[in-house]
Amino acid sequence: MAEPQPPTLVEIETAPADFRFPTTNQTRHCFTRYVEFHRCVAAKEEEAPECGKFRKYYRSLCPGEWVEKWNEQRENGTFPGPL
Repeated sequence: MAEPQPPTLVEIETAPADFRFPTTNQTRHCFTRYVEFHRCVAAKEEEAPECGKFRKYYRSLCPGEWVEKWNEQRENGTFPGPL
């Protein structure tokens, strides 16, 4: 019989605290990180390491439905944010 393996540790990270968003409602924080990611991609490229951190941040903060809606709006040219 095989010896049981020790459990694998999974590290879960989220966006770091941001003094611009001091309240528990993180809606603006989510939206800002989404916009920062797309600005970074426009200035550099999607695979740029500095853009990856913004992707990780908005994905950990934003509900998937919002991201899907915003992606559709960007494709249609109706996104309300500054990109």
